[in-house]
Amino acid sequence: MPSIKNISSPYRFFFYSFDCNEPKHVHIQREKMVCKFWLTPVILSNNYGFISNELNSIRKIIIDNQIKIEEAWNEHCSKYNRSTN
Repeated sequence: MPSIKNISSPYRFFFYSFDCNEPKHVHIQREKMVCKFWLTPVILSNNYGFISNELNSIRKIIIDNQIKIEEAWNEHCSKYNRSTN
C-alpha cells in the first residue's frame, strides 16, 4: 500500500496494488477517517468519516497535486502489472 510522498497536508494519500485494475484513484486517510477520489475527473467515490468542508479541502489538494498522484499511480501499477503477468 504505497503512500504518495511530498504532498504537504495532514493527510496520507495512498493506493492499493489490487486497485490497479480500476480507473485511476487515490485513497486519503487521517486518523480513522478515509475516503476515495477518482482522478479523472476528480470526484468523490466514497467517504467514511470526513465532513463536507474537509472533503472540499482534500479535493483541492488532489487537483493541485494531480500530476504527481497520477505519476505515482502509473509508476506503481506498471510495476505491479509486470510482476503479475
